[in-house]
Amino acid sequence: MRVVVVPWRRLLPALVVGALALPVSPPAASAASSWVVDLSGVDRDDSDVVVERGTVRLAGHGRSDVGAPPQRRTGVLVLAPRRLATPVNRVAADLTGAVPPGAELAVDVRGRRRDGRWTEWVEARPGQPAALATPTTTVQARAVLSAAPGGAGPELRQLRLSGDTEPDAEAAPPEPEGDKPAAPASFRVYATREGLVGGKTANGHIIVDRDHFVALPSRRGLAPRDTGDYTVSACADNGRCEWAPVWDVGPWNTKDDHWNAEREMWQDLPRGLPQAQAAYEDGHNGGKDQFGRTVRNPAGIDLADGMFWDGLRLTANEWVTVTYVWTGTGPVGTVNGDDVITVHSKPQVTAETENGMATPRAQVPLECETTGEFADGTTKWFRVGQDRFVPRGRVDVTAEIPPC
Repeated sequence: MRVVVVPWRRLLPALVVGALALPVSPPAASAASSWVVDLSGVDRDDSDVVVERGTVRLAGHGRSDVGAPPQRRTGVLVLAPRRLATPVNRVAADLTGAVPPGAELAVDVRGRRRDGRWTEWVEARPGQPAALATPTTTVQARAVLSAAPGGAGPELRQLRLSGDTEPDAEAAPPEPEGDKPAAPASFRVYATREGLVGGKTANGHIIVDRDHFVALPSRRGLAPRDTGDYTVSACADNGRCEWAPVWDVGPWNTKDDHWNAEREMWQDLPRGLPQAQAAYEDGHNGGKDQFGRTVRNPAGIDLADGMFWDGLRLTANEWVTVTYVWTGTGPVGTVNGDDVITVHSKPQVTAETENGMATPRAQVPLECETTGEFADGTTKWFRVGQDRFVPRGRVDVTAEIPPC
């Protein structure tokens, strides 16, 4: 990412003296396309940003990140997907804006996989294009703006994206071939209850009473508002599980994608071990998180109140098994409607078979289809895990699902 930053408080269009020009991205191995993102027509405040005359700024006082120090403001502007003529597997970002001391202006990019799901968000840094997990013809970007407590926020006035494909990636299949789906990453982590009813999550969702979503300590898996692009299942020792979307960032850290083999931060830690857990249990980083705060619990995931109390029926913070659904392959369905649905141990609508929940817009894995009791307009049910079934009528699907 190349950033051209004009001196703060002297934003004259013709003034370039004193501007900071960071290194340009390395030459493309196989140029595919380049385009300037249209910001002039965007006028919304859904993620604590405003766009005025083509300039993106933080809206008002913004929000305080769950994982960041108090009063630090953060805003996210999700841009429309872009369809490309040829596949790319990396995207560079050149932006023009103003970044005062203590502020940050970043661009994340993701690509649509062959199966219709998205890769994780990857930041396009100065001189380092965002490397996507698979070649793609559809990319999407988002701008992340943040400011120090009481400090001025950044401004984004122009954004140009360019995609290319490295020669080695062009010859490789975009995704593993074969009929057997790859299992998603799954780890045992400590869960805490988020609360914060009435507050706003990192993707702009207003938290309601007994809400259903999760927060993970990295924005790489942050789903856009009202989507389940990145969904986890959390299973408690009492046998209950819930599928819910990732709508917030935290706890403790904001760049700790501990579920990935190649982590954005804390590469010295093994996969699946949250940095907060390592700091709390073993004194990693002097017992502090990325912001220098003393870690007082080993939390690697936050659960909204409804998921905590109703979905998993927890009464205190507890260790749970978390599966990061988007890291696997195979068919998935999207929970429709406005209400959570009950998950059953059998394709039956009885209280005795209830063993969890699935949240609207969450993506659930579809292992197979079977016949059971009539529910939601059909006798068809999907198996979403071992001894886990949901009515077909509450799940939107785009592919044929094999019989159980």
